[in-house]
Amino acid sequence: MTPSKTEIPAKPVDPAEAAKEEAIATYLSHWKEVEKRYADKSGKAGDLKKYAASAALSQVETGAADMRKKNAIVLGTVAVGNPTATSADINRKIPHVILSSCLDISRWTVTDLDTQKPAALPKNRLLRYVIKATVEKWPEGWRVIRDEPQGKKC
Repeated sequence: MTPSKTEIPAKPVDPAEAAKEEAIATYLSHWKEVEKRYADKSGKAGDLKKYAASAALSQVETGAADMRKKNAIVLGTVAVGNPTATSADINRKIPHVILSSCLDISRWTVTDLDTQKPAALPKNRLLRYVIKATVEKWPEGWRVIRDEPQGKKC
């Protein structure tokens, strides 16, 4: 005789907590795609539209295009420190989550395409700063729609 399996009932998932976790995962993936886009001299790398839309998508596409116009790309990595959901409203027509994190761009280097050397940048620019993001749940999945630096060190 084989003993019968006892199933442990799954904990009910809090929809707001699940939304926060999904929004944070989307935001982290978004920044990986941003790195790819800024590092590509053709401006086509990455699957940015899978993670960004609206103002956030436009901001990245415009920023990367501006770099290419200056004959530069941005190499290296961006670290998203302590991404935290500060609020979640999942009961609206388009659910959204507001995130706050510390963006560290200290290992992200603007590089001149001709010389392959780092470009000269202002010494006083913020390399670690607080950024606030809005992530919405669209029919295709979660999308970062706004990504706003707060002008404060972290």
